[in-house]
Amino acid sequence: MKQIAYSAADMSLWQGRVDHEEGDLARRWHQQVQAAEGEQIPGLVLLGFCCDAGVLRNQGQMGAAAGPQALRAATANLAWHLDTPLYDGGDVHCHGDELEAAQALYADKVAAFMDAGHRVIGLGGGHEIGYASFSGLVEHQCRQQETPRIGIINFDAHLDLRRSARASSGTPFNQCATLCEARGLPFHYTCIGVSRYHNTDALFERASQLNTRIVLDEELNGWDLQPLNAALDQAIAEVDLLYVTVCLDVLPASLAPGVSAPAGRGMDLGLLEYALERIKSSNKMKMADIAELNPARDRHSSTARVAARLLARLAG
Repeated sequence: MKQIAYSAADMSLWQGRVDHEEGDLARRWHQQVQAAEGEQIPGLVLLGFCCDAGVLRNQGQMGAAAGPQALRAATANLAWHLDTPLYDGGDVHCHGDELEAAQALYADKVAAFMDAGHRVIGLGGGHEIGYASFSGLVEHQCRQQETPRIGIINFDAHLDLRRSARASSGTPFNQCATLCEARGLPFHYTCIGVSRYHNTDALFERASQLNTRIVLDEELNGWDLQPLNAALDQAIAEVDLLYVTVCLDVLPASLAPGVSAPAGRGMDLGLLEYALERIKSSNKMKMADIAELNPARDRHSSTARVAARLLARLAG
């Protein structure tokens, strides 16, 4: 029996301050969010992927399955500045080792929400969410056009291009490449924040085979934006639309300790936010997600708070 399940939104997670005296201009996320159900005005859907199987297969630290709930709780009390309906789309749960089935179910949910006109932001969970998100986007977009050019921009200390007979949190973008080949689609992959010391020569070789655009963490400096700008501009120009994924281990361990593999150097949060704004200004971002939030390894919910800030920026 497959140990996967989908659960509707748990609205009890959405709690926070209410400033009655200040009226509608003092709204917060918990006051705006509704459960996704039936036919609704198109808006932004948050969809969780509660999964540790990929991290466990990748010999990482378990705990990311609780990430979606922690991210909702950290986001609930943020000030609301958007003008779109907000929905909680619930969670896909992977209990045990049924990763492939969980990814397939998550992809189906992504495609269904997009078919209904919604934007989707995924809440991870390990970075195995990457293949689930991308395959759902491909399924939806291939119903809209014959050969869509979909680019992936991954902010991550790791390339996640491992070749393996079994999927894991280290394989999602190699899986995406395989999917593109099977569907006759071009594969466009850009990875920003890569640590040369946490990726083997085999991974860099695979990246070269797939024409991956790489920006190393040591190339990301506030006084020289050229490497970052060039990579982003090229990644945007070559495609029709973008899937953007943020692995929280791209940030310094001092800022984001609550991940499976904390970064030794990492990408400055200000540069990451700058990059996300540059991507958003292209109007090509079709889907995004945030991965690797591990509350069991977090300190004072600091990683969850950073993830909530990034979620709000992606949503804007």
